[in-house]
Amino acid sequence: MAAAKRGRTSSVLSSVPLQILFYLNRVYYIFYFLATLLMIIYKSQVFSYPDNFLALDLALLFIMAILEAVRLYLGTKGNLTEEEASLGVSLVITVGSAILSVYFLVWETYVLKADVIINAILLVTYGLEAILQIIAIAAFVN
Repeated sequence: MAAAKRGRTSSVLSSVPLQILFYLNRVYYIFYFLATLLMIIYKSQVFSYPDNFLALDLALLFIMAILEAVRLYLGTKGNLTEEEASLGVSLVITVGSAILSVYFLVWETYVLKADVIINAILLVTYGLEAILQIIAIAAFVN
């Protein structure tokens, strides 16, 4: 029995900080989605929100939610199973989600101070996740 174990070494390469950040982002994104949805509804009632822009903002928010669910699933799976492919796809989707977040920060029809705050927090978490994902992928490849 001891001879069989002697030749094997195993080390865990999964990133605990990345996993914690995925969890925190999952919780924060639920808040972000609901807050953004409520702010869009508020802006459509208070301001003269063009219908085609209202539809675009809502569609992009729901697309972002779908991307976020896929991104977090693949990122968590890739980190825990030490698969660089899943983590790489999650990293690419992170870039897409960050672009959508910039849309809601800069190009949305009406941008409130609350939009700026919640999008800034989201972009910071995306940046941290992207850095940790790159480090994790580099560890998995080696």
